[in-house]
Amino acid sequence: MRRVVSLFLPNLAIERLRRLERPDTRPPERPALQLPVDDDPGACSVPRGGGWRPGARWARTSAQSREEVEAQIALLPVHAQPPMRELGRRSEAASHPYKAQAPALRVVTPVMIPVQHAPLALVGKVGRREEIVAACTGAQALGIHSGMAATHARALVSDLDFRPVEPEADAALLDRLALLAVRRWSPIAAVTPADGLWIDLAGCDHLHGGEERFCRRLLAFCRRAGFTARVAVADTPGAAHALARFGKADLTCVEPHGTVDALSPLPIAALRLTSTALTAARKFGFERIADLLPVARGPLARRLGLPTITRLDQALGGVAEPITPREDIEVPAVERRLLEPISTAEAIEQVMGDLLGDLVVLLQTKGVGARSLRLTGMRVDGTEQIVAVGTSRPTREVSHLLRLLKLRIERIDPGMGLEQFQMVAPHTEPLDAVDLGAALAGETLVRDPARLVDLIAGRIGMHSVFRIAPVESHVPERAVVKSDPNELPGTWPEWKRPIRLFAHPEPLHRVIALMPDQPPRRFEWRGATYKVVGGDGPERVHGEWWRRDAEVWAVRDYYRVEDETGGRYWVFRRGDGFEDDTGDLSWWMHGVFG
Repeated sequence: MRRVVSLFLPNLAIERLRRLERPDTRPPERPALQLPVDDDPGACSVPRGGGWRPGARWARTSAQSREEVEAQIALLPVHAQPPMRELGRRSEAASHPYKAQAPALRVVTPVMIPVQHAPLALVGKVGRREEIVAACTGAQALGIHSGMAATHARALVSDLDFRPVEPEADAALLDRLALLAVRRWSPIAAVTPADGLWIDLAGCDHLHGGEERFCRRLLAFCRRAGFTARVAVADTPGAAHALARFGKADLTCVEPHGTVDALSPLPIAALRLTSTALTAARKFGFERIADLLPVARGPLARRLGLPTITRLDQALGGVAEPITPREDIEVPAVERRLLEPISTAEAIEQVMGDLLGDLVVLLQTKGVGARSLRLTGMRVDGTEQIVAVGTSRPTREVSHLLRLLKLRIERIDPGMGLEQFQMVAPHTEPLDAVDLGAALAGETLVRDPARLVDLIAGRIGMHSVFRIAPVESHVPERAVVKSDPNELPGTWPEWKRPIRLFAHPEPLHRVIALMPDQPPRRFEWRGATYKVVGGDGPERVHGEWWRRDAEVWAVRDYYRVEDETGGRYWVFRRGDGFEDDTGDLSWWMHGVFG
């Protein structure tokens, strides 16, 4: 089910300017410590060879008296004078590293200075006159409101801060916000006219913890950015747009199929009607959306106009209202417009090659390789033909990508002809240069199976191509797993396993075997009787007790047996033949050799 989020920024123009005027609250940088420099340091008491600390040389000559030593020290510069505790000592014990107290950390707490903004109003040209387009709360308290003539507002409050409105800057901010939504929240996000966003959460709400949690995080994001926001979630874009602007709360989540009850108490202006339609609605006594619901569509269209019926049906879900998503300009894309329509496979292949040549140049510039490609062909009748291919590894090789696209030509229906093509690489990954040092030196180069994997996956599907990799487990059905076909598997155990291992063991009937350690001599499987002429085993496998209680004492005894026709099978018996808790002594077929 479709679920649409409408983000409404009522004070976008004002708060964008306030955000630019936000002061810098970062703490000031501490000045560098400047040490005093002595221009005449004098002779240094430390010899260049090392070995003596400053002041230690006073202990060499014990014939001198303390007064003579102090007199010699007084003649030295201040920085070269040894401390009194070093006199007469050849060495000094260092302070204990764990007893020394660490210096207290200085925590710098930024001082939040309240910023007092002057009342602000934005002036824009509407028609032939200048009007107040937006006003802050302080200006509204002074009697300034949207739609007021600019001359009237200046006469009313002469010292008010009037600034020209900047619709291009506001639109650019909304466009950046929509691009952020496409990259982080949902692949379908678009800008609503002048004051918000539409975000389609269908299929991706669980990635954000649900609709309500996403909306709360969206409100917190706008609050941190310095914007006042209102959010609503509904089944249709029209209903979400109306509830975000005319709802009672800042966050409104409408339950699925509850659109009619949520829209009924809202005013008619919530339907995005023109001024002419709103004037006609007041004339006929329509105030709320609930007043329009019981009225027949024909008389209502004659009174309020056909666009009013369209808006009402779009809000209720009767008429589809598609959301044109904001395209990420960083996605590599190339386009070709043809002089004449084409319809043959050879011509389409030629266009594919030309588009790939242009696309590879873009990918090389960005240093990435394509993991998926989408080719869109526009027919003469206006419909689109879309084909897509994927690769197991990033690549920029034109011949390989063209080989994959040629497998999709048969799925393109040219109709009366294709006149425009567009190729997009929606999924790209970094691709560095290939190291060919080993190949140039003559060493054996391991071949990359990615090309073969891509060709096979292009015919039977990527989910059908995989590689079996070992897993650390003694239970046979848990010892293997499907992995990426391009990755080399790990080391396989030395135990012999059948070529074909069943995902679920199949029961055997009418088994004849000597207890406790002999293989079966006769058994029935899939309606046929098998007589065993040779066997090997048992190989005992214990259950993994940490998974569940039923496997604490579980035991399987596996045997490799061969019947009289040469068929080799892998069978096992549940239980060790002594303890009842180890199994019920039933026999099962788990795999086939050869």
